[in-house]
Amino acid sequence: MLTADRLTRRFGSRLAVDDVSFRLARGEILALLGPNGAGKTTTLRMLAALIEPSAGRVQINGEPVTPQTAGRLRGRIGLLTEAPGLWDRLTVRENLRVYARLHGLPAADSAVDAALDTFEIRDRANDPAAQLSKGLKQRVALARTLLHNPDIILLDEPTSGLDPESAREVRDLVLRLQADGRSILLSTHNLDEVDRVATRVAVLRTTLLALDTPAALRANLFGAHVRIALAGDAEPFTDALRRAGAARVTASHQALSVDLSDGRVSTPALVRALVSAGAEIESVMPEQPSLEQVYLRLVGGARP
Repeated sequence: MLTADRLTRRFGSRLAVDDVSFRLARGEILALLGPNGAGKTTTLRMLAALIEPSAGRVQINGEPVTPQTAGRLRGRIGLLTEAPGLWDRLTVRENLRVYARLHGLPAADSAVDAALDTFEIRDRANDPAAQLSKGLKQRVALARTLLHNPDIILLDEPTSGLDPESAREVRDLVLRLQADGRSILLSTHNLDEVDRVATRVAVLRTTLLALDTPAALRANLFGAHVRIALAGDAEPFTDALRRAGAARVTASHQALSVDLSDGRVSTPALVRALVSAGAEIESVMPEQPSLEQVYLRLVGGARP
């Protein structure tokens, strides 16, 4: 649905985005991760046809975004900027009405009423935006982003600074949009949020460092591991696992961690070896690193 084809953007002598390519499919949530200054917001602005790439191109359903097509294709995209960007002196309704008219909606007032109901902010419709809490401002900004019913939604830090309840409401909304078949690109520093909602993850640091599902990134970087909890000390049973074919085994108190990446041994074989050696097994479960560990491994734990 949305394709970034070798996108590059320079600001004078500074290279902000370098040769970035990916495709956002229908019904997908693609999380865009990266340190501050890595080019995430610049990438979103190029995808939203707000700035032109220095090289490369953006396509929507196979149609290139050009100066001639940008105005029309921009209507297919909803962009939520990191800052809500509301006019403080205008009421909630007036803020939404301005954007409904900018999008050329034929029934602007009806669209605004529907957005007020969808986001449960009708009771604040006549309040100036300046009087709203950060969470409510974000809700209004999301309503504005979706006023024209876009197929493609670009979200820049949608839960930044929100309390847990407001952040959960935003996540639930993102999942509902996905269920409706919308394509969503989510730029965020909240890795727990990414683990909850993302179909795939793209890690950007001026250039694209990795693009895959969270599970595949974990497996590619750290391999496959299983954790076996025992009723007693685990150290005496490491030799039994090595004899069964496990090349890399570590013991910590009452748990064993076994690397299965080389495929030389299976989890059932490990369990049989332990039972034969007299171990009392309490649990067996896959062991996987956090998404934070994956991210830090990819970016090297440093800022660009």
